Amino acid sequence: MVEIPADGGSITEGELGYPRYINPLLPITDSGRDLSALIYSGLMKTDDNGNLIPDLAKSYDVSNDGLSYTFVLKDDLLFQDGIPVTADDVIFTINTAKNPDLKSPVAANWAGVAVTKIDDKTIKFVLQKPYGPFLQNTTLGILPKHLWQNISADEFAFTNYNVEPVGSGPYEIKSIKRDSDGLPQYYSLKPFNRYAGSRAHISEIVIRFYTDVKSLHDAFNQGIISSMNSVSPAEANQLKDHTDVSIVTAPLQRVFGVFFNQNQSRVLLNKEVRQALNIAVNRQDIVSKVLNTYGSPIDGPFPPNNLSGDKGLRETPTTTDVRIATAKNILTKAGWSLNKNGIMEKKTKKDTQTLSFSISTANSPDLTQAANLLKDQWSAIGADVTVKVFEIGDLNQNIIRTRKYDALLFGEIIDSGNDLFPFWDSSQRNDPGLNIAEYTNSKADKFLEDARTTNDPVKLSTDWIGFEQEIYNDIPATFLYSPDFIYVVPKNLKGVDLGQVATPSDRFSGVNTWYLNTDKVWKFFANQ
Repeated sequence: MVEIPADGGSITEGELGYPRYINPLLPITDSGRDLSALIYSGLMKTDDNGNLIPDLAKSYDVSNDGLSYTFVLKDDLLFQDGIPVTADDVIFTINTAKNPDLKSPVAANWAGVAVTKIDDKTIKFVLQKPYGPFLQNTTLGILPKHLWQNISADEFAFTNYNVEPVGSGPYEIKSIKRDSDGLPQYYSLKPFNRYAGSRAHISEIVIRFYTDVKSLHDAFNQGIISSMNSVSPAEANQLKDHTDVSIVTAPLQRVFGVFFNQNQSRVLLNKEVRQALNIAVNRQDIVSKVLNTYGSPIDGPFPPNNLSGDKGLRETPTTTDVRIATAKNILTKAGWSLNKNGIMEKKTKKDTQTLSFSISTANSPDLTQAANLLKDQWSAIGADVTVKVFEIGDLNQNIIRTRKYDALLFGEIIDSGNDLFPFWDSSQRNDPGLNIAEYTNSKADKFLEDARTTNDPVKLSTDWIGFEQEIYNDIPATFLYSPDFIYVVPKNLKGVDLGQVATPSDRFSGVNTWYLNTDKVWKFFANQ
């Protein structure tokens, strides 16, 4: 006989902050996104490996020119109030997202996209120009038109459907417990029997809310909650030997690095300086000390498990002495030498340049620690580095938006489609663009733009590799690490395979396959 998943059991998860909106069109808080991921479903979803697979959709077809996407819905789809899901609901959701009066954060995903109804089960999207990652947009949760159609954009944020949502996802609301002020203490969810995918095994998922990290962790230590994701690497280290929990990790689709602003810092205009700084970095040391090994060292613009992750770190000097010697040799050959203060300088006919610059970063323990480790590593090759720490609001508003930094230690959240255009295309180098290195390279632009417009995986890989090579040649940044997503779950929870995680709510993409209980059946029946 063999063991198979069985229905039953309950898990209680703790969340930081209250869910302001449980609505896929208003993804404001992590707790709201998490509940939306459990209650709503889209045309497509991601599997454990980060691949897109049909959810509400039975099939889809992409035209040869990459401009038209036609989706056919599965049979007998229902919302959690028993009303059928049709093409009208999909069209209503997309048009509502596009409504400028709503100011939805997902509106940009649908700009220039026309959506039409072919019949009750068939929807056609027409793009103005090809966009390879478009399918990722179709993971958007679908709203029931019959409940939302008479709610204006002005009233949209205030309707009760944002706190008592009705979707078509794997779980539906069983009950809500509120405090005396009306704030939700927890949501109790039960499996939705008519979900488009396989019915969920776990009979109840309770989501509890806490205002701060201490309260969350106190609840965990007291046994009030059995799982949580707001866990630092240091805390995960303390829990890894806990007999009642498992620590599940997955690479986050985030890239942290030092982005060089060559328009601000004259010394960073020197390519040999950027080369020496890049070689001198001990990435593994930073991952070990800052992330307690809950992360991966990277030396390219892609997160792990993509281009850089597949190839591993490029061949660079491994020992500290060799790295420092190699970096110093690069500088020496380019005319740099140590002055009496132990700082590298380069004399020309006009003036003397000193290898001196600042790193700006946010006031968070991991970033400030990483910045100071970099300062120490770079001082070993004769660099005079000043670390400037700002509160995140001040950093965003007065430093990043104005591009007032020599170098910026910061992180980029890469979507599941690995679209790096927003971060590196020259058109995005000024605010509100996200090209924080102010990088300009026409070849790189062409690779990024071509990658956006192809559905051919071979062509896509060629464009990504070409772009990555331009980055390696120009060194507009020193890439450091991608942190892990850390998820603490009960020891007896099975079937949790996180794959890739772009946002914390992605952990629920396979929630319907999780289980606590098992049955034993003859192997013959298990294979049916």
